[in-house]
Amino acid sequence: MTIIAMWSGPRNLSTAMMRSFGSRADCSVIDEPFFAPFLRFSGKAHPGRDATLARHECDPVKVANICAAQTKTPYSFQKHMPHHMLKCFPMDWANGARHFFLIREPARVIASYVKGREEFELDDLGFAPQRKLWEELGRPPVIDSMDILRWPRTMLSQLCHAIDIPFDEAMLSWEKGPRETDGAWAPYWYRSVENSAGFAPAPETEPNVPLAYQAMLKACEQDYYAMEARKLTLKLA
Repeated sequence: MTIIAMWSGPRNLSTAMMRSFGSRADCSVIDEPFFAPFLRFSGKAHPGRDATLARHECDPVKVANICAAQTKTPYSFQKHMPHHMLKCFPMDWANGARHFFLIREPARVIASYVKGREEFELDDLGFAPQRKLWEELGRPPVIDSMDILRWPRTMLSQLCHAIDIPFDEAMLSWEKGPRETDGAWAPYWYRSVENSAGFAPAPETEPNVPLAYQAMLKACEQDYYAMEARKLTLKLA
């Protein structure tokens, strides 16, 4: 069993990517397994906090064992967020995993995030922890969500090549609706992906970031652009 660890921030197309990999017959998925331990140890207030703590494993050591456990499928796709990985959480489960980082322009992240949660902190967007972990892991492949929306087949194919797995056409579509593997927070954040059957077209308009979040936007940009400079780029056959 090979772990495919995707490291993303919120509102980054991460759930659609989980659907994409979950459509493969050779792949099982795990949805943000360290979110419940993060909520428990940080004390953070998040939409669906109580339901998340009640339904999901909150012991980070046990979660690490879940991540490392053998699956019936050759690949275990795991959606992770770097800002959930507190310093006391184990990372040995990730040794030998195929890592990649999913990024999105900060303006689009913030414009999307405020629709589900008006009050939040810079740390909740996860740009700095994402860059820090990317550096610590030796700069694994980076892919931008907008590029996936523009050229889904080509960019997913290049991603699969970058993490040394075969591309599968099944990754381009999926059945609508929720999944048993979705986290308890799905009712707050997954409505759009539950109504989808594949990747949506890339948005043609620029995001509108309210004035109140402009300082936060500026604070995210340096970390985003450091990773964006090393992203996978479109290569036509």
